[in-house]
Amino acid sequence: MKRVLVVDDDPTVSEVVAGYLDRAGFAVDVAADGPAAVAQAASRPPDLVVLDLMLPGMDGLEVCRRIRTAGPLPVIMLTARGEEEDRILGLEVGADDYVTKPFSPRELVLRVESVLRRAGASTALRSEAAEPWLRAGPLALDPTARRATRDGSELALTIREFDLLEFFIRHPGQATSREQLMQRVWGWEFGDLSTVTVHVRRLREKIEDDPAHPRLISTVWGVGYRFDPPRSQEAEVGHGR
Repeated sequence: MKRVLVVDDDPTVSEVVAGYLDRAGFAVDVAADGPAAVAQAASRPPDLVVLDLMLPGMDGLEVCRRIRTAGPLPVIMLTARGEEEDRILGLEVGADDYVTKPFSPRELVLRVESVLRRAGASTALRSEAAEPWLRAGPLALDPTARRATRDGSELALTIREFDLLEFFIRHPGQATSREQLMQRVWGWEFGDLSTVTVHVRRLREKIEDDPAHPRLISTVWGVGYRFDPPRSQEAEVGHGR
């Protein structure tokens, strides 16, 4: 049984969400503020956290950072408004998804199931026989250990940033729309495409020499994005860094 930690200072929201998750077959823990959420996650590690952005004592962004110091953990952020700024704040700290209040509890359960399926698929891949490293210019990526380096230095990537980089390296020179990336990287058939935009921007900040003038991940206007490894070293599969 997968365990979900619900963090919200509104007891009505917590009760309703916990009830729907319980009926969907999840074990549910509840915390009403930031410090309690961090303590709860440490004492009873969840498989996923449903996390309100606005919390007393410690906001959701700081909670997200702290609970992830122990390792990758799927997070769905709850935002009070539908404004883009709130969504981007959650996505930029590595939230795997977000839901805007007011929301349908049934939709939230579907999002939880979707994110957990994706996380489970990544875990299953890691447990299989070791795959060779993928290399593209200054980048090297180990799909089995889920490690990535740039010029030999370790990259600190979120779960979704790693998935996105792996997709790009496996499909060099291919123009891919944001809709296609959402389907093939996130596994979603629908969703807010700003999710993809934010993650591409964050990934550029970590792998490009000049993120304002990207050379590895190009924008294809009217289409989406294209990964362009240096011509002298096309993306390849190989062992080692």
